[in-house]
Formats: sequence, C-alpha cells, structure tokens
Amino acid sequence: MSDLPTGVERRAFEGTERLATRGEPHYGEPTDGEWRAWDPDRSKLGAMLELGMDTGLVGDEAVLYLGAASGTTASHVADFAGPTYGVEFAARPVRDLLDAAEPRGNLFPLLKDARKPETYAHVVEPVDAIVQDVATRGQAKVATANAEFLREDGRLLLAVKARSEDVTRDPADVFDDALDELESAYEVLETRRLTPHHDDHLGVVATPR
Repeated sequence: MSDLPTGVERRAFEGTERLATRGEPHYGEPTDGEWRAWDPDRSKLGAMLELGMDTGLVGDEAVLYLGAASGTTASHVADFAGPTYGVEFAARPVRDLLDAAEPRGNLFPLLKDARKPETYAHVVEPVDAIVQDVATRGQAKVATANAEFLREDGRLLLAVKARSEDVTRDPADVFDDALDELESAYEVLETRRLTPHHDDHLGVVATPR
C-alpha cells in the first residue's frame, strides 16, 4: 500500500475505516469533526488511492483537474493540495463546483473544454499533477494536449473510461489504444483496473517524457 498524501488519512466513520480529508462537506458525505469521508465509489482518484496505486502525491501540489464536474473529487483534492484548477465543460455541474470552491480559496473553477487547453492557458500556472476524469472520446488525446502544463517531474493521474471511448469494444483493447497514444507525451509508470469501485475503468499514473 503506497503512502497517502499529507492531508489524506484513513479514519473511522461509523466503525468503518475510510479515506478522509479535512474540509467543508460538499455532497452529503459522512463527517467526523473536521474530517469528511472520501468515497472511492464516487471518485476515480479516491479509488486509485484506495487500491494502493503510487500516485506520487505528497500534499500541497499545484493540480490541474480535468473533468471536475460538480466537485466531488476536486473538493477533496483542494483539501490537501495547493492551487487546484478545476476544468469543467458543462454549465450545470459548474454551479455545484462553485459551491465547493466557496469555502476553499485554493479551488479555481474554470468553465472550459479540456480538449481546448489554449482557452485556459493564460490562467493555469505550471502544475505538479494533472488529475483527469473526462467522460468523452479521445481521453488520451486530452491528456497529451494538456501535458504542457505539467512540470518535468510531475504526474498524470488518469482514469480511462472504456465505455466513453467505445461502448461496443472490449475495454482491454480500448485501454491498450489509450496507452499507445499516451506514449507520445508520457512515460506510463503504473496501470490498474479500478474495480470493484468503477467497472471498465483503468487508472494510469504517468510522467512527462
């Protein structure tokens, strides 16, 4: 089991040990004082940590979060990270993301398309980690397009959703194609299926070439 970042702990909630961060609750998750449970069934990054993947996160990193949606995971990331840029294309979830950002001065919601990094390049500083969870075709292409923001020794933490790429193909083939495409910009350090938390998802840890 890899080390958890500073600011992420395993704590007991109603007798069950769970991942947790310290911050304002956002989506009805169980709390214990200042701590809030981080549900790996609702978070691809949470699942990667729960499964013991070596994310390279230590705490206080600058993070670019692609596919921040309503802020379920992005809020946990902002609890232990430094500046956290949350990119989300759909206006409705961004309203919830804004709510998550209100008590978190380091969470910056961006109503932008992760496939078009040039539209937010003037806002995002170089980051130590890219966390990507976008439900669209061309997920590896999104990751390579955003590689420009990642510092030399940074980490890409990517969840590839096979069903978003092609619902008719075998997930293993989809994952192989995505990994092949990532090779142009990244060295892949670790991969792991995110079951039982997320079916047909592959967690990927990579570093820039």
